[in-house]
Amino acid sequence: MRRIPRKVEVEHEPGKFTRYLRHDNGEGFVSPHATVHPDATIRPGAYVEAGARVGAHAKVGRFSWVDVDAVVGRGARVDENVHVGMRGVVGDDARVGSGSRLGTDSRVPAGVVVPPDAIVPDGETAHGTRRRGDFGTAA
Repeated sequence: MRRIPRKVEVEHEPGKFTRYLRHDNGEGFVSPHATVHPDATIRPGAYVEAGARVGAHAKVGRFSWVDVDAVVGRGARVDENVHVGMRGVVGDDARVGSGSRLGTDSRVPAGVVVPPDAIVPDGETAHGTRRRGDFGTAA
């Protein structure tokens, strides 16, 4: 049986380490200074940074990065390989398609679906559809 360590340290710069804990639901990496609801899913390879908040029933896909002070709302879905920039907000029940990049202070309103590979510039609000489609990726 493979043993997965509960605590991981990552060296971002020579001599500068950041500690992460594995989230029980999904095995992704979460800063001890982040707030992640126990019912949220953080998939392997995903990171949630200090000050970030992830709501109940939200899903953060593999290799996605929820940056410092960002928010992923209740029931929101962030697919694979997504970057939610510093202080970015993904509203309740919103969805961000795989490969998308949300800039610093960007916003995805509640219920909005952002298509895969979209770029939302710093400080901008995403314009997407309010329909909840399936892009065929697993978060």
